[in-house]
Amino acid sequence: MSAGWREIRVNGHPCDLFEPSRGNPHRHSVLYLHGVHGGKLADHPAFTESLERHGLPLVAPIAGPCWWTDRICRAFDERVTAERHLLDHVVPMIADRYGGTPRIGLLGTSMGGQGALRLAYKYPRLFPAVAALSPAIDYQIRWDTDPILRTMYADPESVRQDTALLWIHPLHWPAHQFFGCDPADTRWWDGADRLRMKLASLGIPFEADLETSAGGHGFAYYDRMAERAIGFLADRLPKGPA
Repeated sequence: MSAGWREIRVNGHPCDLFEPSRGNPHRHSVLYLHGVHGGKLADHPAFTESLERHGLPLVAPIAGPCWWTDRICRAFDERVTAERHLLDHVVPMIADRYGGTPRIGLLGTSMGGQGALRLAYKYPRLFPAVAALSPAIDYQIRWDTDPILRTMYADPESVRQDTALLWIHPLHWPAHQFFGCDPADTRWWDGADRLRMKLASLGIPFEADLETSAGGHGFAYYDRMAERAIGFLADRLPKGPA
C-alpha cells in the first residue's frame, strides 16, 4: 500500500486504514464504504492527497458485494449483517482510536454511496455529514441478474423498499449531505436525480452535483470528485472540543 495506508482487522474482517502524517484538531475521521467490485482508495492518489491535506484518518471496511444493508449476506458473514458490523464493531473502533460520532463522516462510492446515504438517513444523529459519489440508489434493477441480491431479498420490490429513498424521514435527516453522479452514468444517474427531487420537495437541505462528467461510472469520476467529497466532510463535521 502507499504511504499512510495499512490493513487491519475488525471483528475478524479486514479494513483498510489511512492515517495522515498530521491529524486534524477536531478528531474528525471518515468511514468509507466501497462499491460492489471493491477497489481500494489506497490505489488512488487523489483520495490519499485529499485525506492528507485535511488531516483525516479513514477506515474502509472490506465486505464484498453486501450492499451495506441490515440483511444477512453470506458472502460477507453468515451471522452478522454489514450494517451491524459497521455500527457494532467498526464505529466503536473508530471512536476508540480517533473520536466517536457525530465526528465520523460517511463517504461511499457506487454500492457504498447508496449504503452511506441509507446509513445517514437511518441514523442522522450519529452521522450528520455524508458524501456519496455515483450512489447506486435503485439497486433493485440488479435483482434479476445478481445471485447474491437474490439470497438477500425475495424480489425487486423488497429491494426497492430498502433503498435510501425509502429511508428518508421528512423530520429526521442528516444535517449535511452531498452526492454527485456523472450524467454519463446511465445506470445510476436517474436515481440520484430522483433523490435530488425528493429532498427538494421535502425542503431537506443538501448539495448535489449531477453535471460534472469524468468518464461515467468508476474511479475516473471518483478521483475527479475526491476533493469535493472529502472537503465537504472536513468542512461540515462538528468543530470545537471533542
